[in-house]
Amino acid sequence: QEQLVDSGGGSVQSGGSLRLSCAATYLRYCMGWFRQVPGKARERVATIQMGVGGRTSYADSVKDRFTISQDIAKNTLYLQMNSLKPEDTAMYYCAADQRPCEESLLREAAQHWGQGTQVTVSS
Repeated sequence: QEQLVDSGGGSVQSGGSLRLSCAATYLRYCMGWFRQVPGKARERVATIQMGVGGRTSYADSVKDRFTISQDIAKNTLYLQMNSLKPEDTAMYYCAADQRPCEESLLREAAQHWGQGTQVTVSS
């Protein structure tokens, strides 16, 4: 059973930055980040597909502030979060799937999930 280990969450002031990491046994074809606030639906934040250029997608709410990337040599996925806002407060989860993103994470489905890391942004 694949185990994705999320880390890097914490508490920051509005405008601050955090970098989340997701360590995997090996990187899947489609990797991404989701977030969830208690009582609300899970939200897809960003995805990246393996391949030349690493095609990415972002939620409108995080475009131009968050950057998803991966280090193949380290089997690690990252989410660099800048200009954080209080509304970014949530539990963040890494997700992975061997299928193309169009068939998996972009349809809100994933074969593997991390345990989550909490991000709290105060105003």
